[in-house]
Amino acid sequence: MRRYVFAIFMAAALPGLFPGNTVAQETDGFRGINVQKDFTQNAFTFFTNAPILASGDSTAYNAMTIGWGAMGNYLGYHRPTVTVYVAPGRYTYQFMEKYPRFTVMEFDDLKVIEYMGRKSGRDGDKAAALGLHVAYTKNGTPYFKEAKSIIECEIMTVFHQTRDDFRNGTPCEAYKNFAPGIHAVYIAEVIGAWVKP
Repeated sequence: MRRYVFAIFMAAALPGLFPGNTVAQETDGFRGINVQKDFTQNAFTFFTNAPILASGDSTAYNAMTIGWGAMGNYLGYHRPTVTVYVAPGRYTYQFMEKYPRFTVMEFDDLKVIEYMGRKSGRDGDKAAALGLHVAYTKNGTPYFKEAKSIIECEIMTVFHQTRDDFRNGTPCEAYKNFAPGIHAVYIAEVIGAWVKP
């Protein structure tokens, strides 16, 4: 009898224990997906398409193009994660350090990708310049309505790399003349994901 009651309890508790495994709510024409079942893109090439990262809340936020990242899991199979890299010299870095969540968004429009990568939010409202409309998830995380997909993430841990962390010549060479500094590594749990139908 005790085993039966325990099994019922675990079945009810599992969705709450693994929030990344739940299906997000529909919003702004997006359809919620379960990334562990419905995400069909190649995780090894997803970031080569230069998605947009946004961090902040309704009082202040910034967005930027990112070209490096990873997808997988951390601290358990049922905990899907996205890992992103943000250099301290980037304006977005202060938002990543202050706010617990961020979004990663895909765009088909190369103008958005290029502008978000070239311009700094310190110098003006990049979204307004591009005609993008910011909205917020139920957790208050910013995203753009014009994106074709959104992944909302909650930061689990961050590693502030130094040159002592490098194990071969590749990062040494990459950072030799990189003015924004050595990237911080943010591992974040997926707490929602949406795609345009």
